[in-house]
Amino acid sequence: MNSSDEQRFTALYREHHQAVDAYVRRRLDSRHGVDDVVAEVFLTAWRRLEDIPPRAVLPWLYATARRSLANTRRAEQRRLNLSEAVMRHSGHHVDDPADGVAGQLAVAEAFNALREQDREVLRLVLWEELPARQAAKVLGCTTAAFHVRLHRARARLRQHLTATSTRSTRRTPGLLGGADA
Repeated sequence: MNSSDEQRFTALYREHHQAVDAYVRRRLDSRHGVDDVVAEVFLTAWRRLEDIPPRAVLPWLYATARRSLANTRRAEQRRLNLSEAVMRHSGHHVDDPADGVAGQLAVAEAFNALREQDREVLRLVLWEELPARQAAKVLGCTTAAFHVRLHRARARLRQHLTATSTRSTRRTPGLLGGADA
């Protein structure tokens, strides 16, 4: 690599680091691995600098981050599976603290009920504010296919919201002006 490559990478890093960091933070449950994933994205960018399309740098970085996050999630799942196996073997059971969490917002509950593919389509449009053309590049599909995925993800979100609000109404009639009010 020569100094012009270093300058190009430095400019790319300065321009897009904050966006990639935010992209990863919004998708990673644990704050511990954010810096590692972001570093991996930019290491990949350095190694493949010649492969980065000049007109689609950010979508390329997002697609790289998406793959790095998938690797991180698989590693985390393997770690969790091992921990569960050890716990079963030792005979001790520890309750998940998340089981005690109550009163989630309806939108968050509905969003979490979606498949990962639907959540990612919605995140790209709502959180990353990418136009359909660039979001399609991140997912590796055509713009038309992305529009179909977005339409279906929104429809599923509406279904989950309806189901969530119906369950909430049945669980808390006094809060919503029901028979106990």
